[in-house]
Amino acid sequence: MLKERSVKHFANGSVYCFEPNDGKLIETTDTFLPFYTKDAIGRNQNILDNHELGDRTERFMVGISCMSGCPVGCKFCATGQMKSKWKNLSATEMVEQVEYIVKLHPEINTNTCKEFKCNMTRMGEPALNWDEVKKAAKILKNNYPNIHIYVSTIGIKNTDFSWIEGNITLQISVHSFDEKHRDWLIPIKNKMTLEELGKIITKSNLKTIINLTLIDESDFDIDKLKEYFDPDYFFIKLSPININETSNSNNLDKGCIDRINLV
Repeated sequence: MLKERSVKHFANGSVYCFEPNDGKLIETTDTFLPFYTKDAIGRNQNILDNHELGDRTERFMVGISCMSGCPVGCKFCATGQMKSKWKNLSATEMVEQVEYIVKLHPEINTNTCKEFKCNMTRMGEPALNWDEVKKAAKILKNNYPNIHIYVSTIGIKNTDFSWIEGNITLQISVHSFDEKHRDWLIPIKNKMTLEELGKIITKSNLKTIINLTLIDESDFDIDKLKEYFDPDYFFIKLSPININETSNSNNLDKGCIDRINLV
């Protein structure tokens, strides 16, 4: 059973710190947005049109951890502070995070939400706990027929992506088209190259997301984008740096995207 250690509320949701049975800490988010924000491709952006934030009957999103801490140590990720004290979560512990958030909102029927979404984007690298992530996705699909699952990974060599299909969508953390700078930003040796990432073809209902937290303009290379990533299978999402102690210690106080997430 998860124990709630702390919670921080903001305009369109909350972020929770939970303690699983062994005393490790994990992070889970409970957020919502207007449904029109789902059409980021068609609108060419994901910015709110106004101050109306919608509610959970439109886009109800639960962000879960697949690890406590993370061994990767990305240069702008706060989870890197727990790099030496990480552990894999079980499929049950992942599912429990979703169940906990859903139970907080008994007035919401997840089967009738315009979108009910599970983002595997909080603590941890899913591809380093792939078997349990795959089990969790199977359980969530069975328990919540309307669910759409997003799995975010840096891309670990020899990972089997064949089960990414239907309402399961892949997000790849690229962050730079310069391989040397990408190696510095994501300091783990067995990650896939840009060329290898571009060869991932899933059977998802949606295109694979290329997530770019661009530090400066030199991190973007239109020629490499065209060479490696077919627009029929990929689209780009540009993300801001969420400033934290880790990003500050690496002098990454801002990126190309000047917008920030307000709480």
